[in-house]
Amino acid sequence: MVMTHALEWPSLTVQWLPDVIKNEGTDSTTHRLILGTHTSDEQNHLLISKLALPTDDAQFDASRYDTEKGEFGGFGAITGRIEPEIKINHEGEVNRARYMPQNPVIIATKSPSSEVYIFDYTKHPSVPEGNLFKPQIRLRGHTKEGYGLSWNPNREGFILSASDDHTVCHWDIQASQTTAGILNAKTTFKGHTAVVEDVAWHVLHEFLFGSVGDDHKLLVWDVRNNAPVHSVEAHSAEVNCLAFNPYSEFILATGSADKTVALWDLRNLKLKLHSFESHKDEIFQVQWSPHNETILASSGTDRRLHVWDLSKIGEEQTAEDAEDGPPELLFIHGGHTAKISDFSWNPNEPWVVCSVSEDNILQVWQMADNIYNEGDEEVSRTVLENKDRAFQSPLREPRQFRDINASRTSVGRIVKRELGLTPNRFRKTAILYESNKKARPKRCEMLLAGTRQNSHLKTLFTDEKLFHC
Repeated sequence: MVMTHALEWPSLTVQWLPDVIKNEGTDSTTHRLILGTHTSDEQNHLLISKLALPTDDAQFDASRYDTEKGEFGGFGAITGRIEPEIKINHEGEVNRARYMPQNPVIIATKSPSSEVYIFDYTKHPSVPEGNLFKPQIRLRGHTKEGYGLSWNPNREGFILSASDDHTVCHWDIQASQTTAGILNAKTTFKGHTAVVEDVAWHVLHEFLFGSVGDDHKLLVWDVRNNAPVHSVEAHSAEVNCLAFNPYSEFILATGSADKTVALWDLRNLKLKLHSFESHKDEIFQVQWSPHNETILASSGTDRRLHVWDLSKIGEEQTAEDAEDGPPELLFIHGGHTAKISDFSWNPNEPWVVCSVSEDNILQVWQMADNIYNEGDEEVSRTVLENKDRAFQSPLREPRQFRDINASRTSVGRIVKRELGLTPNRFRKTAILYESNKKARPKRCEMLLAGTRQNSHLKTLFTDEKLFHC
């Protein structure tokens, strides 16, 4: 499944809202997205848009190749459009927008201003009246702009912001506000010596959060203290993003300008558990799947969104497979032709992602389930003849993927509480973790013009490197 939509203006931010509506009499559901605009000196807006998604799962099936539409490998075009539902005037471009988990009608935004804006979109008309800009609350404490923004999933109203002024600010919007809807920072955290690129609350512990910055540092904080609890030189270049695993209280990931994603265990930050290497340029976003504790995605300047599977770390590879990337690289989405500004996992539809790029393009896409489902060694082959090309694709028999929500400890089993592990020993641990499973099927292969070639990272499109199996 893939849908491409050209926005009127580029959006630097995207996030699925948690609500979903089943459309009666159709095989579709309606979802909503938070977007923003980055205009050329015109009025900017915070946007709530809706779109319909089919309920059928995507299937990687070469027989569904359409020469006119240029679709291959089980991705079907969606006919639904993205329709704006609410448009709210915004002062400057929207650098980042995130809803409050406890009350999704409350949205925080960051702009070129030093302030953070809080909106209740139910108090705004669907179409703005004139150029009036009126957020419900203005959060003050920074002296420069920034991008990092995070709501506390365990404490309603707690919000963090990262800034170019080297600080992290904390507010409680439930507290009494001063006149004119202005709220000053409850605490300002000073630990970084350069721009703070991102900040994130711990998903399970209400007082813990992390921050990363251009000083190459990962800092872990307790909001009740003014000094960081842990400080680590996380990368060899600027650290642009971080994310805590929603299923494991100890695991987090960071993304960097050094083109790598790093995996960390809070119990021993002196040791980097693993480094994910495949990106060709800076990484600006990293997010864990809300449905599967071992699945992580990253994106950045190289126009690619990589999906990683921690459970594959350390798997044996043939020399041919190794040329295409490490075993934990599950999938590459290459549909964008400009830097990916942001992406968001759909909280209601597993494996569905929305991504936005600097060239106005928004894409909603889903991997074929044959890619992420574990299958048997038996494969079925479908052959498609198209002019002088013959594609032959051995497809794994699909099997329902493991309900990851049934266990919150798989990532923990990978690291095995081995706090003194070297990187090589960690890879061996991952192999042990997989040892009780059936041997995984060989990678998807294709017969192209009569020549057997590994297509783990081979394009399925003739002219554009778009999607991979």
